[in-house]
Order: sequence, then C-alpha cells, then structure tokens
Amino acid sequence: MVVYTLEQRWEILRRYFENHGNVAECVRKLRTDFGRNEAPSAPYVRYLVKKVKETGILIDKPTREKPKTVRTPENIAAVAESVRETPSTSVHRRSQQLDISETSLRRILRKDLGMTPYKIQLVQELKPTDHPMRFRFAKWACDRLAEDADFAKKIIFSDEAHFELGGYVNKQNCRIWGTENPHAFIKKPVHPKRVTVWCGFWSRGIIGPFFFENEQGVAVTVNGDRYRAMLNEFLFTEIEEEDIGNIWFQQDGATCHTADATLDVLRPVFENRIISRRADVVWPPRSCDLTALDYYLCGAFKDKCYADKPETIDALKDNIREAIGEIQLHTIDNVLKNWTDRVGYCMASRGSHLNEIIFHH
Repeated sequence: MVVYTLEQRWEILRRYFENHGNVAECVRKLRTDFGRNEAPSAPYVRYLVKKVKETGILIDKPTREKPKTVRTPENIAAVAESVRETPSTSVHRRSQQLDISETSLRRILRKDLGMTPYKIQLVQELKPTDHPMRFRFAKWACDRLAEDADFAKKIIFSDEAHFELGGYVNKQNCRIWGTENPHAFIKKPVHPKRVTVWCGFWSRGIIGPFFFENEQGVAVTVNGDRYRAMLNEFLFTEIEEEDIGNIWFQQDGATCHTADATLDVLRPVFENRIISRRADVVWPPRSCDLTALDYYLCGAFKDKCYADKPETIDALKDNIREAIGEIQLHTIDNVLKNWTDRVGYCMASRGSHLNEIIFHH
C-alpha cells in the first residue's frame, strides 16, 4: 500500500476540488501526476476527502505498536530461580543480574510469582524459661495500663547501644522476597569498631547521648564503676529539676546494671520504682523487643546516623547527636503507644516473640 506524503495529499485534494468532486476525472488527472502505478485509487480519494471533511486533518495518526512484554514465561522462570537461590538480593541488583528493568521485575515478583518483600528484624533467641517471665512482665504492664492509660509515659527506658563504624543491617533495604513471610533472622558481625552510647527514653524527650569512652575519646567497655558514674554524673544531673515522684526506671539485666552497688545508687532516686533484674519489677531477659531503646532508637533511628556513611568515630558521634536532636515529642508519643501494643501482644502470646509487630511489609 502506497503511503502518501502531506504534499501529495494536498495535491489529491486540489485535483478533487478542481474537478468539482468528480472522483473518476480526479483519478485520471492524478495518474498523469503520480504515474499509473503510484496514483491513488478512487476509494482512497473518497476516504481522504471524507477524513478531511470530518476531522480537518490530512495526515494519519501514527500507529503505535503494542510494546513487547518482558513478562515472558522464560523471564518469569529466571526470576523465580534467582529468588530461590538468593532471596535477599535487592530488586536493583537483581534487575542488573537478569537484564530486566526494575519496574518489570517488580511486576513479575508481585503479579506473576505472588511474592512480597519482607523486612527482617534482629531478635534474640528466647529460651524456654523466658516465656513465663515475659508473660509475667507483660501482664504486670497491662494491669498498670488498665489502671492508668498514661502509664507508658511514666517510664524512663534505658539501654546502651553499639554503633558500628562500618555500618549495620539496614532493615529498610534488607528484604526477603517470598510467597510467605520467611520470619528471617540475620547475624550481626562480632567485635567491629564502634562507639557505645547510653540513652534514656521517656515521654519528655531523649536523655543523652552519653558515650562510654576514656579521656582520649576511645570507646571503653561498660562495667559497674563506669555505669554508676554515668548514673551519678549524667542521668541524675539531667533529671534533677524534673518531677520524678511517680517515674519508673527501666534497665536490662546486664551485670553492671543489677549489681548491688548499682541498685543502691538507683534506690534513693527511684525508690521501689525500678524495672530490672533483681529489682522491684523483674525485667525479662532477652526482651529487647519490649523496650523503646531497641525497637526504635536502635532500629529506624540508626538509618539517619549512617545516611552519609560516616568514616570516622567523631563523624558517627556527631550524627548520633544530630539524629537524637531531631526527634520530636509526637514521635516519642507514637513510640510509647506502640509499647502498649507490644506488651498486649506479649501477654496474649504467653511471652512469645511479637510476630504480629516484628514481621511486616
């Protein structure tokens, strides 16, 4: 089929109107203009005239070929095999490996293979004896919340966290692809270069950071003497002007926390409102999922500290201070509301890990 240019179509119309709409005469003249084999047929002349009268357009709209799909059986099979071999590979990296665009790869993963990206969570393995202890603590907390809906706002959660200079597992970027939630756990590196920071978390803000380090700014191990010095010289100074008559203090079961000498330092300030091993309310072991310091500050909070990939300890410490300074009170309020959900789930599950909260898309 001959495709006529815009100029040729103008010539066809000119001949048509020149011959007063006589199509047969128009075609004869056009055979002289175009040549017998290239001249338009009578049906084409009628089509062109009708098109111009109805649309005012001489040219045809370009026909768009239907794009070829990359969601072929071969590509779907290749993606499925890739995921079976390395389920934690990122979409960006996998698209490069398979030479499939990220958009198409996501469609194959979700629509063709029915897979979902699951975040991972760092948790400690529970021992059989941990479950009843977690249940008892969760029940105690729920009972207090039933009496006072704002009880979560009357606890200072505290803990030390290790910030590794070489980075850490970023939960947002580390996903496990699969058709079912794999409930995946991941191991952390041992003895990396890091800083150790203590923080307190309560409804009135973040207390800290306090870095455990020597006079040269080098990180040191947290022992009983250093921990008690931090309490006396830092924590109590930070809260000395606050009304803490009904405030509880929470700490985990580390030896330096639960030594008699440490509890003797805490009791004059918090009296019988201490949540800790060997204290008034027993803190259950291996329960980092029940304290805001671990599930918030040591989770999403760390993303900000590593955003610019700090290369020195001082830069990492500056990032920690800056990230803490940016935390708003409404965020703290949301974290504490989440804590009430957590203790509720923990009680309902008889002390098990909080799968309903930990594993999510």
